[in-house]
Amino acid sequence: MIYWFTGQPGHGKTTLAKAMVAHLEAQGLVVHHVDGDDLRALTVNADYSRMGRENNIRKAQTIAQFLQSKGQIVVVSLVAPYRALREEFKSRATVTEVYVHTTELRGREDKHASDYEPPLEGFIDVDTTSKSVEDALGVVLEQVQV
Repeated sequence: MIYWFTGQPGHGKTTLAKAMVAHLEAQGLVVHHVDGDDLRALTVNADYSRMGRENNIRKAQTIAQFLQSKGQIVVVSLVAPYRALREEFKSRATVTEVYVHTTELRGREDKHASDYEPPLEGFIDVDTTSKSVEDALGVVLEQVQV
């Protein structure tokens, strides 16, 4: 299974993904976390153009799908602003998309993707505006079997 946390920077994707990883590991499961910032640092990709973002998204998808093909659980936290890329990935892999968003200002607004396309269907909606990490994780866990 792949759990893909998407949304704007600073909205809680990585925090919530780490909570999901901890929850799954507490059940004795082996989980791999692919984070957008870590992936960019590893691949030395500082290109935030559309092409640079698409390359980063495709790298994350390739890693996640490879690990899934080996029977591994993968948690991805990545802005992934392009709906078509996310939908195409969901059509060829077992993916639970989690859309993480907030109305709060959290200091990462300068990193927002102006062309971010929120999901329209087949996703878990998590508004982190007034939720603790535990409550936000509860929203996800209510809708998945883990």
